[in-house]
Amino acid sequence: MFLRVLCGEIFSCSRLHARKPRIAFPSPVEHNQIWLPAGHWNPPSVNLPNSITLSRICSIPLLVWILASPHFSSEHGTKELLASALFIAAAMTDGIDGYLARRRDQITTMGILLDPIADKLLIAAAFIVLVQINPSLVPAWVAIIVIGREFLVSGLRSIAASEGFTIEASELGKFKMVVQIVSVVAVILDHHWKEWPIYGHYFFPVHWIASVAIWFMVCVSLVSGIDYFVAFWSKIDRRVVKRRRRAFILSRRRKPVTPAQADRDVAAST
Repeated sequence: MFLRVLCGEIFSCSRLHARKPRIAFPSPVEHNQIWLPAGHWNPPSVNLPNSITLSRICSIPLLVWILASPHFSSEHGTKELLASALFIAAAMTDGIDGYLARRRDQITTMGILLDPIADKLLIAAAFIVLVQINPSLVPAWVAIIVIGREFLVSGLRSIAASEGFTIEASELGKFKMVVQIVSVVAVILDHHWKEWPIYGHYFFPVHWIASVAIWFMVCVSLVSGIDYFVAFWSKIDRRVVKRRRRAFILSRRRKPVTPAQADRDVAAST
């Protein structure tokens, strides 16, 4: 499943950047490259935004290990607090790496490729583990909807890239990400605390918030997926049909025959 998402994103980004003009020798000042004698140059090392993105990917197996491993105890909520803190920190890097890449003018092909992959892997891994540790709040069909929505967006991005379009993240998609973060953290905390004591007889309703967040997240994911489909599929589909129809007509259009060519054909046949 993860391999299909990775392949879709790799195909989308590779087709998108294949259409852009390339500069044979980029500026060493802009790309932090070190020039060597005889016209050779070193490729740029991994910059700070890309390092932050890679750290988000590396945090995924650690998150899965904390939640699924028996090495951490849930008796005092240590596992839940540690997993929640790690997930929040990993989710925050999604905005930090993009901001630094734009601010430092370090937007690279590697960053464009890895950033959406890291987001999808983080969310997919979190919901798959939640199905195991808290199936009452996150049944399997919820994880299927969340991951299926990511497959839909990845497929649309691949088709758009092959047709020369770019699908940017919508405001609804960004809001969906925020709702997913809240729902994941709430479900993780619900694994140990149904209510969080605040002061005296006042409690924070963790279970109620987790339930509402999961249902709201499912609705936002569906609406966001439909929004992507409606906004881009009709435009891309019309262009594909038009291109195929033009190729079909051109393949059957007979070229005009000049009188000289007709005389040569007749002479060859006799």
